[in-house]
Amino acid sequence: MSGVKSYKELLIWQKGIKIVVLVYKLTKDFPKDEIYALTSQLKRASVSVPSNIAEGFGRQTDKSFNHFLNIARGSLNEIETQLIIGKELGFITDDNLITEIMSLIEEESKMINAFAKNLK
Repeated sequence: MSGVKSYKELLIWQKGIKIVVLVYKLTKDFPKDEIYALTSQLKRASVSVPSNIAEGFGRQTDKSFNHFLNIARGSLNEIETQLIIGKELGFITDDNLITEIMSLIEEESKMINAFAKNLK
């Protein structure tokens, strides 16, 4: 990570932020009775991705960073699962937006995998 001064410079963090923004946009149309259930879970899982990348960066050791990257990867799987549930329940009607988020999740997962391999 030589030359990187801030986690904000990392493309994996930037893409994580984009996922958060899109998840918030998607969940604004969820039923109001889901605000403390699936809506909340999706938002927390999405926020977890860039947050764990930032925290791992701040730990300043490759081993710790890898640990937090693993958590971020797990959160991506959680988001994907929750989006599938939301779609199955009929809460998600914007096919373009869910497709965009799913694509970003796939890209982000691959990028985190590649990034983690470079840390070892």
